[in-house]
Amino acid sequence: MGLVEGALNGVINIVLLLVILVVLVVIHEFGHFIVARRAKVRVHEFGIGFPPRARVLGRDHETVYTLNWLPIGGFVRLEGEEGESDDPRAFVNQRLATRLVILLAGVVMNMLIAFLLFSVIAGVADPLANARIGTVTSGSPAEQVGLTGAQQTGTDAEGRPVLDMSGDLIVAIDGQRFPVFDNIDLRNGETPQGVYLRQHAGREVTLTIRHIDGTVEDIPVTLRSPERAATEGALGVIFNEVPREDIQRDPADAVATGFRRTIDASTLILRGLRDLITDLSDPQVSGPVGIVGAVGVVRTELPPTFLFWLVGLLSANLAVINALPFPPMDGGRVAVSLLQAVSGNRISPALERAVYLTGFVLLMALLAWITFFDIQRLGGT
Repeated sequence: MGLVEGALNGVINIVLLLVILVVLVVIHEFGHFIVARRAKVRVHEFGIGFPPRARVLGRDHETVYTLNWLPIGGFVRLEGEEGESDDPRAFVNQRLATRLVILLAGVVMNMLIAFLLFSVIAGVADPLANARIGTVTSGSPAEQVGLTGAQQTGTDAEGRPVLDMSGDLIVAIDGQRFPVFDNIDLRNGETPQGVYLRQHAGREVTLTIRHIDGTVEDIPVTLRSPERAATEGALGVIFNEVPREDIQRDPADAVATGFRRTIDASTLILRGLRDLITDLSDPQVSGPVGIVGAVGVVRTELPPTFLFWLVGLLSANLAVINALPFPPMDGGRVAVSLLQAVSGNRISPALERAVYLTGFVLLMALLAWITFFDIQRLGGT
């Protein structure tokens, strides 16, 4: 790829990520907005992007709708959200339950978007990972049951064998298929079939094999012992590729799958935050640079389904991050509201603003730290 083409792709990836994030943040803020309006809290402004203001898109009896120059999200400006107002319709003057519902409405909206996207993907085109056998090692369980590897058609520039697509295809093990989006946390080079076989080393499993002529056969095979599997592989094969095929789930299964994957996406970011806290010296989570790279891979190398899945994943992550009890996130504001209720509202507005500012500065410093390692990984250092 030339320098100009690489730079153009980089710009496209950044713009696409900004569009995705703006849409997700605006949906998040719309949750705050619609619940605040229904609770009769005065809403002064609903903004797309951050100031300075570019133009006024419209207005109603009390709210102005604006487009702003900084394309990094959106905001809702409520009366009394900073903690002081004599207006009975001000946010600060609402009962605790109302304030908490307004604060958490954005989190609910992002979770709902993730759930809807994951459910639609599961119902329309849910990709499954199969595994093509490239090489069958001599004396292995795979050879004993007659599994066929691919044919070598030549060598590449580094002298490694080039294989065709004639090897047997493992489409299921013990009747279990392997959805791509249920195996998103596998390490590079791992396949879900390989993980399953390793976990069942020493046992008999049934492989559903699709041969090169299209016939499908169930083949029972006893895997190597765990000790031998650790060094020689449980089945004794090297996979050539992991081709995908799409399935359409029925509505009930699609909804159940969407719900489960929303929970999985939420716990994925929590596991990443746990790892970040335990090892700040080499964070394995991705910052803006890493996410731009992921957008580029999905945009250029994978079907559109993966882009919608990534949007759902980002939406679930946005929800979880905002729910954390850390200022200035929504969860942090919830925590402050609860502390105010417990302390009899003895937290002054000035102290509250100082807490939010401190949290924001720490958050930006953490983001800069993660970005530093993103850039290091990008450069291969």
